[in-house]
Amino acid sequence: MRIALIHALRHSPPPIEAAFARLWPEARLMNLLDDSLSADLAREGSLTPAMTERFLTLARYALGTGADGILFTCSAFGPCIEAVQREFSQIPVLKPNEAMIEEAASAGTRIGLLASFAPALDSMPREFPASITLRTQVADGALDALNRGDGAAHDRLAAEASKALAECDAIALAQFSLASAAPLVAAATGKRVLTTPDSAVRKLRGLLRA
Repeated sequence: MRIALIHALRHSPPPIEAAFARLWPEARLMNLLDDSLSADLAREGSLTPAMTERFLTLARYALGTGADGILFTCSAFGPCIEAVQREFSQIPVLKPNEAMIEEAASAGTRIGLLASFAPALDSMPREFPASITLRTQVADGALDALNRGDGAAHDRLAAEASKALAECDAIALAQFSLASAAPLVAAATGKRVLTTPDSAVRKLRGLLRA
């Protein structure tokens, strides 16, 4: 199976590739990266029709290479990805967080959502079922640390921020780039921690092996 991974942050490929290596090593991966998307969203402050068209263009290219499924890895672009899902319904097209949200819904009724890229919290909470009581938290400075190449500081800041979510039943990490912090977040909170890469790989493998 050929899986197209489409990224808007340059930190996203390593964690999803690691998840595939653990959970579905037979899958053949291709990476498409446009990190100007996240920069443009931060500058514009909201999604635009032009951004949606860029997502559709990336998906058309991926399908043209023979992709059997598409996984987007940036959670701040939900409506853009939904447009891709409508146009390419013949193959699995996953939002980065949808599989994790499904797993979170079975983990309890109080879910903590931790992000390091604040725009991810603009659209992602609406994707959770109404039965979930969601508490959100931003790990300030974590993404900046990752951009400087300081992964240890990134993980430490994420773990520190996660303590505000310690009363939740489980903690969901909103971005692929946060997956590396999962062990420290679990240690800081004592809670089950869900990551988008592992959840997404499990769902894709199930859909394409059914």
